[in-house]
Amino acid sequence: MLDVFARGLAACLILATISPLTLAQPGDPEAFTDIDLPEALAKTLADNPALRAKGLEVTGAEGRLLQSTFRPSPRLNVELENALGTDTYTGVDSSEATISLGWVLERGLREHIVEAARAGIAMSSTEVEIARLDAAAETARRFIECLMFQARYQQGATGVERAREAVEAVRRRVAASRAPAAELARAEAALARAELRLDDYLHELESAYHRLSAQWGVTEPGFTAVAGELNRAPAVDSFAALMARVEQNPDLAALISRARLAEAELNLARARSRPSWEVSGGLRRLERTDDWALVGGITVPLRMGNQNQGRIAETRAAVAQLEAAQEAARVEIETQLFVLYQALIHNIELAAGLSMEVAPRIEAALADTRRAFELGSSSYLEFRAIQTELLEVTFEIIDAHADANLLAIEIERLTGASLSAVPLSERG
Repeated sequence: MLDVFARGLAACLILATISPLTLAQPGDPEAFTDIDLPEALAKTLADNPALRAKGLEVTGAEGRLLQSTFRPSPRLNVELENALGTDTYTGVDSSEATISLGWVLERGLREHIVEAARAGIAMSSTEVEIARLDAAAETARRFIECLMFQARYQQGATGVERAREAVEAVRRRVAASRAPAAELARAEAALARAELRLDDYLHELESAYHRLSAQWGVTEPGFTAVAGELNRAPAVDSFAALMARVEQNPDLAALISRARLAEAELNLARARSRPSWEVSGGLRRLERTDDWALVGGITVPLRMGNQNQGRIAETRAAVAQLEAAQEAARVEIETQLFVLYQALIHNIELAAGLSMEVAPRIEAALADTRRAFELGSSSYLEFRAIQTELLEVTFEIIDAHADANLLAIEIERLTGASLSAVPLSERG
């Protein structure tokens, strides 16, 4: 089940790797390096410090399994009787020496111990796999955040260029006495604010790069950009199809593994309620008659009620608790799935509406206002207002695309569904 989830997650996580997104940053062009999502995922799964620590849990569980296979060792018993006494028993001439070996008969207990150890390995392996999937999903989230901040930086740089063009246009109008000097001051202030905003975007972008590289234990990113395309939305299956995959949820898989371990521990507790027997056999030396004799025995503990009934009751309650937890988890997962699905559809539609309905109209209005401004029939404030409106809509589109992709990852995490990526323009 987790293998299916892993394949589905991989399909979803490559949604942003179709084509490189060039980021204009200061620096030497020859030193420009980028990283795509498959490479980031490979680095995370290979070098994430938390995953390395988590993997040692399986090693420990395997050690417990190995230990559980060892049966109790035989015991060597040496007894000396009727020696070093008085009169007839002075010295060792009348002594009796017995050498025997004893074995514990576990009566099926060992098989239950091994079964519990194997269930522990299965649970640890499931938890490690879930940790790997969580680390991969978190890497994808941080990668998408990098794409989002790159897009914001690009649009911020475009905003700076537009502000500079506006300053030059206003300067020409002021020089021609067609506009007051106050308009130039406002245009220069708007340019300064756009440059400061661009600097903020750069700081956010650098922080996003560091958060991404931290996923594979590196504090200094070895890249200057992430390669991917943000304006893509996942092709969404029907809600009923996603609901059918709820059983593939990795958290449910973990609960199932814990339930199996609890069942194994319950069987072990029941087996421990049957006391082990001990048998022994050996030779006895009779010094007085210079003879040898065989000796043997069996030790059977007397049961005074079930001495392990408390442990049985505890493990039985643990099994019932895990069964109840599975039902509660299903309800929570199905609720989350509904909320996430609705939010995903909303963001896909929002991004499509802003991209195809709102932004083109504002761009057309900006082109008309620019011509009017250059002809002197429109003020700088009108021109600047439409520039700002277009920039705000562009950021809304970026956020909607980013949110849609992040929501797709969350749905992937909940269901293991394979969500492929298609451009919004191809959705119809």
